[in-house]
Amino acid sequence: MARSRVVNSLLSLGLGFCVLFFAVEAKAADKLVGFQSARTMSQAMPWIAEEVGLFRKYDLDFQLVYISSAQLVTAAILSGDGQVAIGGGEAIIRAVAQGATDLVFIASAKNTLTHSIVAKAEIKRAEDLRGKKLGLTRLGSNSHYFVVQALRRNGIDPADLHFIQTGGQVENFAALLNGAVDAATMTGPSGGSKAVAQGFRYLVYGPDLQIPFAAATLIARRSMLNSRSAAFDKFVRVTAEAMKLMFTDKELTYRVLAKQLRINDRKVLDAAYDEEIKVLEPRLEFKNEALQAIIDETAKVDSRASKIKVQDLIDRRYLDGLQKSAFFDKLWAKK
Repeated sequence: MARSRVVNSLLSLGLGFCVLFFAVEAKAADKLVGFQSARTMSQAMPWIAEEVGLFRKYDLDFQLVYISSAQLVTAAILSGDGQVAIGGGEAIIRAVAQGATDLVFIASAKNTLTHSIVAKAEIKRAEDLRGKKLGLTRLGSNSHYFVVQALRRNGIDPADLHFIQTGGQVENFAALLNGAVDAATMTGPSGGSKAVAQGFRYLVYGPDLQIPFAAATLIARRSMLNSRSAAFDKFVRVTAEAMKLMFTDKELTYRVLAKQLRINDRKVLDAAYDEEIKVLEPRLEFKNEALQAIIDETAKVDSRASKIKVQDLIDRRYLDGLQKSAFFDKLWAKK
């Protein structure tokens, strides 16, 4: 009987160790919640990573949440609802100017705007937009910044137009189709290329303007980087590998974009891909002028922004680490 109790105790102890072991194993994967501010090619890295299993490769439990507002993404990051975001830099820099200095950029996927202004066929010149309704995603968004810069370059005061906030790229296109707006700013596969295929025309072709702007960046909080550094390192690695696939595997990229955006028109995908790939950052590098442009524009409405230095907005620990370890060299050496 005593021997039986000993055996049972040993079995129970062994079972306990097994349960503890598997519990620890189950918690081994780092978990991050990330936000995406636009469903477009320059923010497609998480889609591609999921498609090819990069999150599993790096043992990262990643949940992607789409929020079609840079301001709401900023608020969600600050509130702790998520740990990382992919989005434009304007809302972040505005928040930093207002005192939210915990926000920081850790990498950049796109530093040039590729939006365009697409209009009804009867609108022939940019000057003809005066007094017209122009659709954009939201005030303070990448699309809003582009419209303001594009209009100024054409000698037009943005105040001469009626801006209609639609909420997103798809909504912009729908507003143009149903006549709710006379023109709209768009980018990517679900934007200008698709609209032109439906008979609308480019009024301002944005890629030709080469407007510097931190259009797709990786955003986090400094305090979170310090406590979850390993998880963020994994996320940057995943993003880097997904970006490489966007450059080297066009068919994979098209398949993912078709699935996520429900676009199967090869001509539309070709046009959008050719526009975007030229300005994406293969090694997720920053460009100072892309951030400085936003600082300068923000300073026009908030003088506190004039005190911000580009280097104060950036944490390079992950990019520098990947460069020093030859991660990028090895990644791009692979075929």
